[in-house]
Amino acid sequence: MCGMPQQPPVRSTSAPPARPDASMSLLTNVMDHSLDDGYAEAARRRREAGEGGLPRTLRAKLGLAAGLVLAALVVTVGAAQARVAAPVVAKEREELIDRIERETAAADELESDVDKLRDDVGARQREALRHIGGGRTDLMGMLSGAAEVHGPGVKLVVNDAKESDAGGDSDPRGTSGFSDTGRVRDRDMQRVVNGLWESGAEAVSINGQRLTALSAIRAAGDAILVDNRPLVPPYTVLAVGDGARLSSKFQNSADGLYLHALRENFGIRNTISVEDDVRLPAAPSVIVRTAEPITESAQPRTEKGTS
Repeated sequence: MCGMPQQPPVRSTSAPPARPDASMSLLTNVMDHSLDDGYAEAARRRREAGEGGLPRTLRAKLGLAAGLVLAALVVTVGAAQARVAAPVVAKEREELIDRIERETAAADELESDVDKLRDDVGARQREALRHIGGGRTDLMGMLSGAAEVHGPGVKLVVNDAKESDAGGDSDPRGTSGFSDTGRVRDRDMQRVVNGLWESGAEAVSINGQRLTALSAIRAAGDAILVDNRPLVPPYTVLAVGDGARLSSKFQNSADGLYLHALRENFGIRNTISVEDDVRLPAAPSVIVRTAEPITESAQPRTEKGTS
């Protein structure tokens, strides 16, 4: 049998149908790849690291809300603690006030006791003076400062220079705690008081402080102390004695001329006037001392030693 020769299979050579958007290849590529590969890779990495999931704005709002909640919680807890601690603070304050009041009352009581004891000591001292002085009790009380005195005398007022605060660093009068030459010093008042005593004063006081034979005039910084009590200018010195004679003799004495030199050279102000009646208080405390003659038997004996 003659077979028919086999024919090779016929393959269709027809092309696939064209895409409708073939003419819009650029637009199609933009739509298929809307996110750049680099950005897409970065987004993928953030998602893998757990950083993605929420927009940045939303994360910021959530963080702010969390901060506000935390702040409100802290304020609430603080207010609660303050309410709890308020009674304790009030109690401690009341206890402190009560303690201050008790201590103040105790100090007032002690001060009252000191005044009573001072009065008692003064009375005992005056009694001792009367016992020792005999018929000269008034004279003893006046000279010792244990009794108030009044009578004719002089009034001497000593004050700093008007512009005493404008002094320089140099001090031609030396250093004794005062940097200003226009200030009255302790040694100035010492000379004034000693000059009045020497001129015949029977009793002297400075700013109401009665002076005795044991009184001390000292300086503490810029302050003048009389028997450890600070005084402030102007310094008013009262002296009991023959007014006219006392004033004249003092002004012509070395101490009166010294006071005049202070006024001329440093502007220290001072005035003196004769008074018909000046009153001096008693000294706050007087030390009563007695002296006895030394007898021959009371004298110390010297013994010869042996070698």
